[in-house]
Amino acid sequence: MTKYLDTIELQVEKDRAGDKFLSDTLSNYRGTEQEDESAVSFSRSYIQKLVGDGLVLVDNKNIKSNYKLSEGESITVNVPFPEELEILPEDIPLDIVYEDDDVILVNKPKGMVVHPAAGHYSGTLVNALMYHCRGALSGINGVLRPGIVHRIDMDTTGIIIACKNNAAHISLGEQLKNHSITRFYEAICYNNFSDMSGTVNAPIGRNPNDRKKMAINRQNGREAVTHYEVLSNLKGFAHIKCRLETGRTHQIRVHMASISHPILGDNLYCGAKPLFNLQGQTLHASTLGFVHPRTGEYMEFKAPLPDYFEGLLERLK
Repeated sequence: MTKYLDTIELQVEKDRAGDKFLSDTLSNYRGTEQEDESAVSFSRSYIQKLVGDGLVLVDNKNIKSNYKLSEGESITVNVPFPEELEILPEDIPLDIVYEDDDVILVNKPKGMVVHPAAGHYSGTLVNALMYHCRGALSGINGVLRPGIVHRIDMDTTGIIIACKNNAAHISLGEQLKNHSITRFYEAICYNNFSDMSGTVNAPIGRNPNDRKKMAINRQNGREAVTHYEVLSNLKGFAHIKCRLETGRTHQIRVHMASISHPILGDNLYCGAKPLFNLQGQTLHASTLGFVHPRTGEYMEFKAPLPDYFEGLLERLK
């Protein structure tokens, strides 16, 4: 069975020319499993090449580039891996929180992509881990994501864990699946809260009207649960702590926006004019706890808030 970098499913809502519809719809598209990646652009010429290579199907049939789409048709776009792709180790400094023969925990900075994907094949956390670990990373997720068990968004800071061998990866993967890993995040969001704690339980799926976004999707979404606690109400904002019960793409960002408390700096889900010259959302993965795959001991680690975050809190108090 042929493997692809990504497979994109689309539904035609109105009659449009084939390749133009695709290039418009896929502009700034984010892969369904690439929660931490920046946008991937599909040019019209690239779409035409995919059509010519038989990688674009309409109702499971190959089409020509001049095919006229009709409302209700289903489109499948199979995005191939880049030819001769080689992910190279890079000597990029890492803020290591903890490391042993099985796992490594890193405090990821803002702006760093977790693993290579279309448009980002260097400068990622994976490139840095490959250099630091001298290739000793689990291979379960293939050449693009060695060692990577979970991800955080490019502009989210904080703790992420990677595995150095397959046994550790399987153990951590099961803990993620069973929701037994402890994950706390801190964020600054718009508007004061009247209730100082709460839970958002709402399924998350792809936004049917905007492929760049996730959304509360009660028809096709997956279960998503976020517990939050208000640490302090600020001037027009609030400093909150969130505990993830599940780990859906953009979960905290979507859930907080859905209750009228979007994350400050989150241009994707907020819609407000950018403030304080922020680059991306003020969201920090502060705590990660797990059962060590070899010793069976529960371990918990914290990453301090980044300087920009601390500075914003002082400014807003």
